[in-house]
Amino acid sequence: MAEKTIMLCCAAGMSTSMLVAKMQKAAEAQNKDVEIFAVSASEADNELATKNINCVLLGPQVRYMEADFKKKLEGKNIPLAVIDMQAYGMMNGEKVLGQAYEMMGE
Repeated sequence: MAEKTIMLCCAAGMSTSMLVAKMQKAAEAQNKDVEIFAVSASEADNELATKNINCVLLGPQVRYMEADFKKKLEGKNIPLAVIDMQAYGMMNGEKVLGQAYEMMGE
């Protein structure tokens, strides 16, 4: 089991899956033991219920769901943020990975 688990959430889980691959490459280069995966917003509840998630990042296209996710995460001590739009557009896995680790206080 990985030391940290990062969940990316978007409308269908497609575009973020490309970003996941870039984030995993960056994590390997930095020797970080992390599981990174992408889900559609509709699958998020199930993942939150069954996995030990340390951080949730929303794709810019679902930023309107941020308030809903804040309610879902209330009392769970899981940080939540919208992925930086420029980093998302450039598929900058290293920058998004950095954003996640910053949110987790590392």
